[in-house]
Parts: sequence; C-alpha cells; structure tokens
Amino acid sequence: MSPQVFLVRHGETEWSRSHRHTGRTDIPLTDTGREQAERAGRALAGLDLSLVLCSPLGRAVDTARLAGLGDAAELVDDLVEWDYGVAEGRSTADMQTEVEDWTVWTHGTGLGESADAVGERADRVIARAEAADGDVAVVAHGHMLRILTARWLGLPALHGRSFVLGTATLSRLGYEHGNRVVQVWNDDSHLRG
Repeated sequence: MSPQVFLVRHGETEWSRSHRHTGRTDIPLTDTGREQAERAGRALAGLDLSLVLCSPLGRAVDTARLAGLGDAAELVDDLVEWDYGVAEGRSTADMQTEVEDWTVWTHGTGLGESADAVGERADRVIARAEAADGDVAVVAHGHMLRILTARWLGLPALHGRSFVLGTATLSRLGYEHGNRVVQVWNDDSHLRG
C-alpha cells in the first residue's frame, strides 16, 4: 500500500491574516489560529498515522500540538517556510510599490531562497513520506506545502503558485493507478460552523 500524505497548514497568525510574507520570522498563532488548529485535529481524529513531520517553527509546532499530533511529531528543518529575503514581513501589495506586478513566484525574494531550493527541501520530505510504513501527516506552511504538492506531482517548484492554501486547511496527496495525485485540496469544511 502506498501512503497517503495529509497536509496541514498552520493556523492563522497576525501576519497571515494581513497577507504578509511570513518565512523564518516566528509569529505565534492568534486565538483564531489556535481554534482552527483544534478543529483541524478533530477532522484528523481517528487517522492511523505512521509518521508525523512538522516544521520546527512555533506556529506549526503549536498547530500540531493543538491538533493532537504533537506527541508524534518529528521536527524537520526541511519543512520551514520559504526564506522570503527582502519580502519578509511585507505583503505582495507593499512589494508592488517598488516592483510593478511583483509576486514571490515571478520575481523571487531578493537575498532569500529560490523556489527551486524550497523544492529540493520538499523532495527530501516526499522521500521520507514515501518510505513510511503507512499514512503520513505533514504540518507546515502555505508556500512550502504548495511547492511540496507541485513536486509531488512531478512539476517544477514554481507550479506551487497554482495551489492556493488557506490557514488550517487540510489536503491529502496519494496515488491513483500508481500515479501521484491530489485527492483532497484546501479543505476548510472543519473550520465552518
């Protein structure tokens, strides 16, 4: 049996709420983010996971803990968010005041990390997940998980731009007829109601 990989984006932070690029800055969850993490945990309850991989940044660690995955979570440096360089703490709109039509996907980060470098880290995480004896949960960050998904599908890292991912959403990667596929994406049903 090939593993399913459950992706959990961390809950809301002040910077995610204001659409600021949050790479290596360790911004804590808001009250809403903590509640989102608990709700994600209820949605994941009952899964038989053989491996839980988590970014070592506090917002991901707290999400894993509040979701009930903390005791099993292995902190993995490869899962830290994209190093945004000069864009750290700034929104896309703010960056566009200096560079017209700027996005992290099209213009890069300036002194930060390339999308391909994030993709290389994602490839190592995928190799760990595929070597697991069963299903895997990965708790991390928006752009990292988007790039990981692109790489799961065999696409270049920059194709992560095609996968919008909200805070505390759940996604599932798996296989169909031996091919890697996205089975569920950006599910926020546990956050409503």
